[in-house]
Amino acid sequence: MRKTVALILVVSFLAMGCSGMSYTTQRTLSGGAIGAASGAAIGAIAGNPGMGAAIGGGAGVLGGFAYDQYKKSRGEP
Repeated sequence: MRKTVALILVVSFLAMGCSGMSYTTQRTLSGGAIGAASGAAIGAIAGNPGMGAAIGGGAGVLGGFAYDQYKKSRGEP
């Protein structure tokens, strides 16, 4: 029971912490998270999930920021 309550509190705090982000921050962080997860999965297959997550996270941050700049160049928020 305590673990469930603790998990609900942690998820709630994380969700509230992300509420005031700009579009640029949201896109950059989500790109980094997706890249890190993908990199960790590929790295686990290759034998080094930590290195895969680090490389994937860095590439994801750059990709998310580039996508944000593309959206802004088209006049979208």
